[in-house]
Amino acid sequence: MRILSIQSSVSYGHVGNSAAVFPLQRIGVEVMPVHTVCFSNHTGYGAWRGPLMSGDEVREIVLGIEERGGLAGVDAVLSGYQGGDSIGDAILDAVDRVKHHSPDAIYACDPVLGNARSGCHVAPEVQRLIRDRVVPRADLITPNQFELGFLTGTAPDTLETTLDAVDRARELGPQTVLVTSVERPDRPAGTVEMLAVTPAGAWLARTPHLPFKVNGSGDVTAALFTAHVRRTGDAADALARTTASVFALLERTLAGGGRELELVAAQEAYAHPELRFAVERVR
Repeated sequence: MRILSIQSSVSYGHVGNSAAVFPLQRIGVEVMPVHTVCFSNHTGYGAWRGPLMSGDEVREIVLGIEERGGLAGVDAVLSGYQGGDSIGDAILDAVDRVKHHSPDAIYACDPVLGNARSGCHVAPEVQRLIRDRVVPRADLITPNQFELGFLTGTAPDTLETTLDAVDRARELGPQTVLVTSVERPDRPAGTVEMLAVTPAGAWLARTPHLPFKVNGSGDVTAALFTAHVRRTGDAADALARTTASVFALLERTLAGGGRELELVAAQEAYAHPELRFAVERVR
């Protein structure tokens, strides 16, 4: 399997490609990373150094890959945070180029917009870019519950309203939706859920809610789910494996007490996940 991953990169810590590439490689995926920024660290620290890439620079890198024949045999294009129209256009251009050479490739988009606690934290132009131009071109999206509501103009909270919102999202274009950080009022206390929906059905996985927030876990989730579902076509199995891997990564990180993901220390959880969380069919 080969994935073209167009995301941010940091030298210290793990977000974007710096979070997604190694877990993918550990499960046997050949990854071609294209960086949209090259920062010292993620912006959550309040200060960072390093350059932003322009859309033209991203295009040049993808063009160079194409000239080597590297866009043939690609299984998926993966994208995360998009900082503006320039990068968004370059990613959509890359999707077109990949699908020209690899017609069966999918575009998997993590529509990074914000979360329920802090609201939208991207500029209005990025909100419009993601909602109006990027999501309709995607085959698979991995929003959290807040982002799903933003994309569909709804306020999902129960399982039923979340499923309804997913149906609206799928009407926009993507046929596979993974909803992360599902927090419905009737779930068991101290838990959090993920919901995977495809034309074949809908499945829910539940884990304990760990009492901390760490950057990059969503990037790992999107990468692993994309690879698993693309490899097998089985959303329930992809959900089970992704849930197990990411929970083990977060457990390891919490135990370590640091601010950054224990990405390398948890590597066996990607290659050999302990499938300890049941996946329930809900539709």
